[in-house]
Amino acid sequence: MSVSSELRSLLDKRDTKQCQYCLTTEDNCGLRMHVDHIIPESAGGGTIADNVCLACFSCNVYKGAKQVGNDPATQETVSLFHPLCQDWREHFTWDESGTRIIGLTSCGRATVDALKMNNPTVVNARRRWVSAGWHPPG
Repeated sequence: MSVSSELRSLLDKRDTKQCQYCLTTEDNCGLRMHVDHIIPESAGGGTIADNVCLACFSCNVYKGAKQVGNDPATQETVSLFHPLCQDWREHFTWDESGTRIIGLTSCGRATVDALKMNNPTVVNARRRWVSAGWHPPG
C-alpha cells in the first residue's frame, strides 16, 4: 500500500504518532506506526483520511482485515472499535498497573481479544514503560 507524504503527515499530526487502538506511542515502541485501513481495502475501504489511522505493529498485524470480533463475555459477534468514530475511553481503560487494557463494552472486549492487545510481549514492554514514567498515556 502506498500512502502519500501528505496523508502520512496528516496522520502523524492527527493521531499524534500513537496507535489508535492500544495508545502505544511511536517513541515507546521505537518503530514508525503502520497505516491501518479501518475498513480493509479488501472490503472496499479506501486509502483516505476518513478510513485510515496509525496503528502499532502488533495491533496492525493482529487486526489484519478484521472488522468484527467475538465479545468473550457474551460470545456475540460485534464490530471492532472504530478509532475515528468512537471514543477510546468509552470502550477501554487501563488496569491498576497500567499494563493491561480492559474492554468496558462488547466492542472494547472484542477488540482487546481480536487484536491481542494484552499479549505477554506487549504487557512486558508496558511494564518497563510504566516504571520509566512513560506509560500509560494521559
